[in-house]
Amino acid sequence: MGFKKEKTKEYYLLDTPVENLFINEYMTGAPGDYVKVYLLALMNAELGVSLSNEDIAKQLAMNIEDVLKAWTYWENLGVIRKTNISRENLLEYDVEFVLLKEKLYGPQEERGYMQADRGVTGQMSSSEYRNMFSRIEKATGRIISGSEMNEIASWIEDFGTEPEVVAFAFEYCAKKKKKAVNYVGAVVRNWVKDGYRTIEDINEHMELLEERAEAYRRVFQALGFHRSPTEEERRIMDSWFDSLKFNMDSVLQACSKTAGISSPNINYVNKILVNWHEEKGGPEKSGITAGDKMEYYEALRALNGARAKARKEEVYGKVPEIREIDEEERGLTSEITRIIATGRINGREEIEKIKETIDTLNMKRAVLMTDNGFELDYMDMEYSCPKCKDTGMLETGERCQCFGEITEEKIQLLKKKIKK
Repeated sequence: MGFKKEKTKEYYLLDTPVENLFINEYMTGAPGDYVKVYLLALMNAELGVSLSNEDIAKQLAMNIEDVLKAWTYWENLGVIRKTNISRENLLEYDVEFVLLKEKLYGPQEERGYMQADRGVTGQMSSSEYRNMFSRIEKATGRIISGSEMNEIASWIEDFGTEPEVVAFAFEYCAKKKKKAVNYVGAVVRNWVKDGYRTIEDINEHMELLEERAEAYRRVFQALGFHRSPTEEERRIMDSWFDSLKFNMDSVLQACSKTAGISSPNINYVNKILVNWHEEKGGPEKSGITAGDKMEYYEALRALNGARAKARKEEVYGKVPEIREIDEEERGLTSEITRIIATGRINGREEIEKIKETIDTLNMKRAVLMTDNGFELDYMDMEYSCPKCKDTGMLETGERCQCFGEITEEKIQLLKKKIKK
């Protein structure tokens, strides 16, 4: 006589056995989401149903990264084993649930095998790991919890790095007042992603970052900026040194060309350097290099500046009151700057009063200039090219038309004028 038992076709009406050892020894100290991953997968293992990590993430409304972290967590504790399916992709693996009773009470040989389980579980007690956790606790100034230890140890396998690199990352981040485990983990992941797997590689990378940060600071100082560069501005400045191969002196020289424009900016300097790079191959058809033309503009501005200064001294000599007005106006302008810098409560009212005084002084100067036979703009700087103000570059960063009109004859003529 045979016996049969009706089997339900509804999976959710069946039971899934969970070892009490798991509940008492492992579940109580585990993150809740990791327990969910374990139980859902265990149920499907009992049913013989295949389930991908993506399926688990979808059913539990979790990120796929958290599912992967859950399996690494359980593997480190020796609760499951991973068996890789693909050598090329380490994230493709099967999961085998360990019988925890055998793990704890099985034969000595088997217990030894389980304690030396693949992954980092068997290494947690090694001197290398002990030294790593000691350095981490010293850097963070606190005791690292068991779950944090498992999380940190998993990076070594997941990211393919070494304990000394992880310890160095905590020390590096601690100097920046960043001690959260997740933050340090992101730093380690980015280092490995960028190809920095050893302390030597990382130190070289850090030195380059420090050098580049100093370069950014000098450029912004030259441009009169008092802020940090944006990501796009850093990318542009990096291209000057990495792609265009300019040194700092050349970059600062390009920054100095912004003196003649009202709103200096990185894009303007970039166009100057790109133009220099494109013209660097040799002299132009006329035999005049871009460097020759920039020297021409510098000499032209110096000559026009000297002429403006001479005209101003002429006016001051004939009408001393105008010198006094100019000096008073400079003092008032400086006072406005100080008010803005100090952020005085009634600063706006003070500035408005000062501006009224400046307007009165300008009217007095205009009267004195016309009464003594001078044009109102007689002391102003005169530019040979008002469009670019003798810089060769428009405010858009484009070459001015006058740049292409410079000839050897003009250069020699300017030199003669300067000698006179």
